Amino acid sequence: MAIERARAHVAQFGLEDRIMEFAQSSATVELAAEAVGCEPARIAKTLSFHVGDRVALILFAGDARVNNQKYKARFHTKAKMLSAAEAEGLIGHGVGGVCPFGVNECCDIYLDESLRRFDVVYPAAGTPASAVRLTPEELERVCAPCAWIDVARLPEE
Repeated sequence: MAIERARAHVAQFGLEDRIMEFAQSSATVELAAEAVGCEPARIAKTLSFHVGDRVALILFAGDARVNNQKYKARFHTKAKMLSAAEAEGLIGHGVGGVCPFGVNECCDIYLDESLRRFDVVYPAAGTPASAVRLTPEELERVCAPCAWIDVARLPEE
């Protein structure tokens, strides 16, 4: 089960008590914000992209979008997201619960600078009814090896 993979991964850092499970769906930014009780921008959404024969998992602030020019400059390819049918097999988590915890070996993890605006963010924890409360520093530690990148476009841009 995907949440158990995520829980085992987060437990290695002593943060498993931060995982929240909900009776309602948290599969979208808006639903997750409602379930957690925070502004949508604090939801750390994980978007998945094909990059050669690897999968790039990029965590963005909930209000951020992919800036295609920045993405292409960083990855030297056009942004091509995984389809819903590909997600679970390639990542280990299905759509709505995609997160950087307990993922398959073909995944590389990136944290977008849009997350650094917040003291706390909430990525999913493997299911479409879960989240985990982490500071950006804790997120970086739990996601290691990972890299901070700047490929987002914020609403004011």
